[in-house]
Amino acid sequence: MSQRTDSVGHIWLHLFLLLMVVITVYPILWVLTVAFSGQQSLAFVDLPADPGVMDRMRAIVPWPDTISWSNFKDVFSQQPFGRWLLNSALVAAATTLAGVFLASTAGYAFSRFRFPGRQAGMMSFLVSQMFPGTLTLVPLYIIIVQWMELGSNFMGLILLYSTTAIPFCVWNLKGYFDTIPIELEESAKMDGAGPVTIFYKIILPLSKPAIAVTALFSF
Repeated sequence: MSQRTDSVGHIWLHLFLLLMVVITVYPILWVLTVAFSGQQSLAFVDLPADPGVMDRMRAIVPWPDTISWSNFKDVFSQQPFGRWLLNSALVAAATTLAGVFLASTAGYAFSRFRFPGRQAGMMSFLVSQMFPGTLTLVPLYIIIVQWMELGSNFMGLILLYSTTAIPFCVWNLKGYFDTIPIELEESAKMDGAGPVTIFYKIILPLSKPAIAVTALFSF
């Protein structure tokens, strides 16, 4: 009896998961439908004045009447899409390098050292993640464009994205550094290693998984 109850419970669980998958994938299917329809909107769903059941299903099911590649041709032929993509890749790569480098050193300092303002600094990183990015539009415009005059080059974007990514990266790496046994560093100190050597030769190699995940999120 218990096995039958478990089987029924598994069936309902799988049905629920299948429903969630459909809800998640449905908007993505509409995006693909618009992309391959050859049009720029959902105007291809043209229902008659008195739609029947099949017409209503046609408006619900994301599938174009004819598949066209014109949207993709327009993007790659009429617009410098390749250049845009390269610019985005360069900015993202530079942001990742700067953010992960600064976050790894800051995270290690917050994890191992005790200094005035340590708790306040960590809380400030956490609090900064609670505010929406739109609140920073005006001050960032004043700082980046008017004060630093970096509104028309990559450096402005790299600084902007790095500063917004660093708080999360610091928290993520700091949590991983806390799991590394401090005895490893104490043994290295007894052998004459300094803080820089310990960080680059012991901590960073052991933190490769966390650094990879942090770099992925930052990118």
